Amino acid sequence: MKKLLTLLAAMTLMVLSAHIAAAQDEQAAEQTATEQVAEAAEEDAAPAEEVDPFNVKSEVPLHQALKTKFIEGGAGFMSLIIICLIIGLALSIERILYLTFSKINAKALVAKVEAALAEGGIEAAKDVCRETRGPVASIFYQGLLRYEQGIDVVEKTVVSYGSVQMSNMENGLSWIALFIAIAPSLGFLGTVIGMIEAFDAIQAAGDISPNVVAGGMKVALITTVGGLIVAMILQVFYNYILAKIDAISIDMEDSSICLIDVLTKYQAK
Repeated sequence: MKKLLTLLAAMTLMVLSAHIAAAQDEQAAEQTATEQVAEAAEEDAAPAEEVDPFNVKSEVPLHQALKTKFIEGGAGFMSLIIICLIIGLALSIERILYLTFSKINAKALVAKVEAALAEGGIEAAKDVCRETRGPVASIFYQGLLRYEQGIDVVEKTVVSYGSVQMSNMENGLSWIALFIAIAPSLGFLGTVIGMIEAFDAIQAAGDISPNVVAGGMKVALITTVGGLIVAMILQVFYNYILAKIDAISIDMEDSSICLIDVLTKYQAK
């Protein structure tokens, strides 16, 4: 009897121990699952907290990103667009340098010519013009060469040679304007061809799938963006060159009038 009671007590103790252990395991499992869910939520929330919409930093270098987009846009059309940019920039820089060296202090030149006329006459004034760079000095020199033929001839010479100098300053602008027009045209042409390729892919697949359409559309948009960026860059240079030409042309006209007045006074003496 005692053995039976002892056995029953032992079995009861074992059952209670098993229930307690199972409850502890269940609580531990629930706690672990809760911790995992919390950690997953923190991991999901962490990138959202770290991302700054106003200061997004990419790990890919800029030149590598541009290279990737260039390849994705298609080597054919993107190469033509880059060629337009390179040639257009070369012409623009050449014009800017030419106009920068052509710009002088026109009022100071008029004063030097007037002083040279008073001291050494026409030949001294010619020497001053020879030693000065720029279209204004060239116009003065051409006018002084024909001083002996009269003031009227000098005035006509100044006007005619001023037109020649204007043509020299505007040399190459037509090519820059061409590249401004042709760069976005090449981009749009690439867009059209990309759309055609997208529709060909749809026809071949027999289904309008985003994956099928996205490739051709991406190529089309990249070529368009490239052409528009090149056109905008060259347009800024083109307008800057026009502004410098306008400033120099105003100096040429004002200085030419001053030269005629100076020669008229010199002739009256």
